[in-house]
Amino acid sequence: MRVQYSQSIPADRETVFDTMLSADALRSCIPGCEVLEEAGDGGYAVTMTVGAGAVRGTYRASVSLSEVDRPGSFRMTVQGKGNAGTMRGDGVVRLSEAAGATTVDVDGQVQVSGVVARVGQRLLSGVAKSLLGRFFECMAAKAKAA
Repeated sequence: MRVQYSQSIPADRETVFDTMLSADALRSCIPGCEVLEEAGDGGYAVTMTVGAGAVRGTYRASVSLSEVDRPGSFRMTVQGKGNAGTMRGDGVVRLSEAAGATTVDVDGQVQVSGVVARVGQRLLSGVAKSLLGRFFECMAAKAKAA
């Protein structure tokens, strides 16, 4: 499934970039995040509970960052496994600044397998958009407060 999302955040690009890579901000902004720990490679180990409709699952995932071009962009790769299946995602996050605000554009691919994919296939796109919306609204508040 392709995931595309765009959000304007009323803060400068450096602040938004730093906020998006802050373990504290990520921990509080990722919907369903139960545990987020920094990994030695600059990535993160995450435990989160997410669902599509009535099908919910707890996932343990690794998040790695590559192609980091501070403060303009980075690639994020997520691999997770849980009681409802597996997930793998890869995407590029780009930040551009204009008129005192930063636009964050996300373009990626996500593959989900298992129960959540079989039962919630029709709902996955809407769930992904909702989770991204909640995440970026929280990030906007954190960046504005920084």
